[in-house]
Amino acid sequence: MTDSATTSSGKRDRLVESAKALIHEQGVHPTTLADIAERAEVPVGNVYYYFKTKDEIVAAVVDEHLQQVRALLARLDSRQTPRTRLKGLARNWADAAPAVAQSGCPLGSLCSELAKRADESPGASAEIFNVLLSWVEAQFRELGRRDAPDLALMLLSGVQGAALLSNTFGDPSVMTRQVRQLDRWIDSLA
Repeated sequence: MTDSATTSSGKRDRLVESAKALIHEQGVHPTTLADIAERAEVPVGNVYYYFKTKDEIVAAVVDEHLQQVRALLARLDSRQTPRTRLKGLARNWADAAPAVAQSGCPLGSLCSELAKRADESPGASAEIFNVLLSWVEAQFRELGRRDAPDLALMLLSGVQGAALLSNTFGDPSVMTRQVRQLDRWIDSLA
């Protein structure tokens, strides 16, 4: 790879990371391409070299979140039991409690906002939660639970509800308390 290709890739990565952070902090609608360029320290005119529209950069952010979710689940798959894998997933949200209290769950907030857009089909953003639900369901199935789909929905609903309340109250302890409850709940099911 040439230095200019490395620089080009670095700028694109910075733009996506900046867009991801800004969208989490302030939402999709208020985030402008100029904001993203400024945060990434890239001239605003250069943004159009990588992304022709704001929708393209939002799609790149969704894709980045999806890649991160898949990487997290792959790391969790290395744990010995489905119980420890499920608890590890829940603890991932507890670790993010301060950021969640400040700006909401990055996944839940983004998916909810995109689902409200009339011009957006739920496909791309819904895939993030579909991947999570499928993985959680597989863990509950491995525990021998016939009600695995319902349990998967309950776990993710519990986490997302706690994220909403944590953000609403500006209180990270809401998230950490819910994760402790989920830990006990998972133990009771195993």
